[in-house]
Amino acid sequence: MNLTVTVDELKTATERFDREVVRSEFATSRYRMRYAVWGGDGDHNQLTDPTADPNRTLVIIHGLNDLARSFSMLMANLVPEYRCVAYELVDGTDGANLGMYRHSDYAHDLVALLDHLKLEQVDLLGSSFGSTIALRTAAMFPDRVRRVVLQSGFARRPINRWERGLARLGLYWPWRMGQLPIRERVMRFFEQRAFETAPPEVFDFLLANSAKTPCRATARRALELVRLDLRPRLAQVRCPVLMIGGDRDTIVPRCYEAEVEAGVKDCRRIEYAICGHYSQYTHPKRMADDMLAFLRS
Repeated sequence: MNLTVTVDELKTATERFDREVVRSEFATSRYRMRYAVWGGDGDHNQLTDPTADPNRTLVIIHGLNDLARSFSMLMANLVPEYRCVAYELVDGTDGANLGMYRHSDYAHDLVALLDHLKLEQVDLLGSSFGSTIALRTAAMFPDRVRRVVLQSGFARRPINRWERGLARLGLYWPWRMGQLPIRERVMRFFEQRAFETAPPEVFDFLLANSAKTPCRATARRALELVRLDLRPRLAQVRCPVLMIGGDRDTIVPRCYEAEVEAGVKDCRRIEYAICGHYSQYTHPKRMADDMLAFLRS
């Protein structure tokens, strides 16, 4: 079976990310947001490629239990044509009061980042839980969003009684996700089949990134899904939307992606074979190519 990504690609992308990104933070009204810019100079005003369009900026919103660095391989295929801005969601280690943070605050803080970087209009990539932030932002602030890409996207994703109970327990755990004893075993059981076309190091990269999130932050985000339903807002999304999904996604069932397709006026979807929930890990080159074709049009 042909590999969709190699160890060398992973190594090169992560080394470039660590070496080339400009890391910074600024204070929203709710927390100190940490973000990384790849493809621009220290003032965020110019792409590394002087022939590229300086207005092309893609803001990446990670998922429930991920990091900006998780998108290293994808971003390596997007720069220098695009400036990529990837930021960390609120997690409680940044001065935030997690108990008071609401889903609408994600959209307001994303726009605060755009204002801070003096970006009038951007493209968005929302991954999983991040897709709900991208959709809400596009609906609430249509003039600030040009196009949206949703990876394993949904407008609602109800969690069952077992997931809800586990998340409520997680509110009191002082650890990070990587310290949970059965976490790796559970992730391998559900996800490793979707990583058949990637070397083992790629799955290890996923495990390492998802290990760093505080349990309380993951639990708060999961419990947000109990009452979250953005279907009434989908008609307010005026920009074109591209959905990217995998045929082996065990986290977001196809029916919830279909609700977004039905509710957004200008929406299309691409599905990858032998791919699960994390196409930015297993199919970064194809994902970048499909995104660029969509964003250029």
